[in-house]
Amino acid sequence: MKISFYGQNSLGIEVAGKHLIVDPFITGNDLSKDKIDIKNLKADYILVTHAHQDHILDVEAIAKNTGAVIVSNFEIANYYEEKGFEVHPMNHGGAWKFDFGKVKYVNAIHTSSFPDGSYGGQPGGFVIESLDDKNIYIAGDTALTMDMKLIPMRTKLDLAILPIGDNFTMGVDDAIVASDYIECDKILGCHYDTFGYIEIDHKLAVEKFKMKKKELILLPIGESITI
Repeated sequence: MKISFYGQNSLGIEVAGKHLIVDPFITGNDLSKDKIDIKNLKADYILVTHAHQDHILDVEAIAKNTGAVIVSNFEIANYYEEKGFEVHPMNHGGAWKFDFGKVKYVNAIHTSSFPDGSYGGQPGGFVIESLDDKNIYIAGDTALTMDMKLIPMRTKLDLAILPIGDNFTMGVDDAIVASDYIECDKILGCHYDTFGYIEIDHKLAVEKFKMKKKELILLPIGESITI
């Protein structure tokens, strides 16, 4: 499984011969818009955690260009289906076997509405158990929540992608506690530095995780890791 970071919460995932895009917010992100060309992105599926603009801005453009299936909660899926896109609706606690692995939509504590004011349902995250025998948790935007303790009861994670920017989501300290809850010590950080409210001290964040014998990965935009 190869995971590429496109800034904010935007990810590209290559798994079992398929291409996934998560929460595409690229053309409106000053940190990524000159580094990532959405016209060159491959996508069989677009996973959307919630409806805020910094997670859905480029969904329609990428879906039009690739024919990708949009996977999200029921309300977000309906929103895009009414626009003519192919969708797969989910809801909290539900799982589905796709052609790249099993996906479960799990709880997140945040808000969710589209820029036009439409209701975006309740926010969530995704647990992916891939056909490549690698399991990841994409938390989306969330506070620290006890529900995270449910994840390792069903899935042993190889990597978790957690927000660390604070203010709108949990910050570094709560993300360390979250890593305990999900029993995963390898964390890819997201939702940081995009704008002033969520700028972080990279060195301090990495050191705080290291002090707890955990690894925090902060990928430069456009770079990848393989698990």
